[in-house]
Amino acid sequence: MPVVSFTFGLPPSEVVQRLRTVGSEIWLTVTSPDEAIAADALEPDALVVQGVEAGGHRGFHVDDDHASDLTLLAALQLVSAQVQRPLVAAGGLTTGASIAAALAAGAAAAQLGTAYLRCPEAATSSVHRDALTTSTPTVLTRAFSGRLARGLRNRFHDDHGRDAPRAYPAVHHLTQPLRAHGRRTDNGDVVNLWAGQTHQLTTDAPAAQLTLRLAQEAREALSSAARRLQST
Repeated sequence: MPVVSFTFGLPPSEVVQRLRTVGSEIWLTVTSPDEAIAADALEPDALVVQGVEAGGHRGFHVDDDHASDLTLLAALQLVSAQVQRPLVAAGGLTTGASIAAALAAGAAAAQLGTAYLRCPEAATSSVHRDALTTSTPTVLTRAFSGRLARGLRNRFHDDHGRDAPRAYPAVHHLTQPLRAHGRRTDNGDVVNLWAGQTHQLTTDAPAAQLTLRLAQEAREALSSAARRLQST
């Protein structure tokens, strides 16, 4: 199924129509009910609901001053009360049980990113892979790109996160040489170590094996929850 997924705001309606004429589905990222209502006007095939737990850049539509701080579970409930579209859950999903929770909250599917960063097939740098196994907390920072994104806390964020301007993609291009140097030298203090809040739960299993395991764990978690409900 051909899918074109948008983040960082909404595409013009004419772009949506052109994509539809060639058979593409349209998925739009939202982080709040207000954004979902605006996206719904474009009649997308699905909405990707991103919680604040998610790694990488936030998918809000306006600017950092108006960025939603809704967790995935809260966002799913609020968005589903406003729009009747298939919802794709994103943010902090690393286990089958978390996928099951998102499905139980009304999502039609789950979108995972951080969970696959340590897979052999991923192009993740060695310094990034190693950092994911630590207990280092994540933070929202614009120090590396000029736009809020969640990654592992490091020295560059501590030194520049507070004063970093809202200037994406200018800051992204400005820090690119430094980040490349950090990856070459395994210096995680100057690399954008994008990761969701549950990064410690990632594994280095092959992607296909991980996908099958997550699906099985999700089925088991849903069945277990159903049995507990029946016993009450």
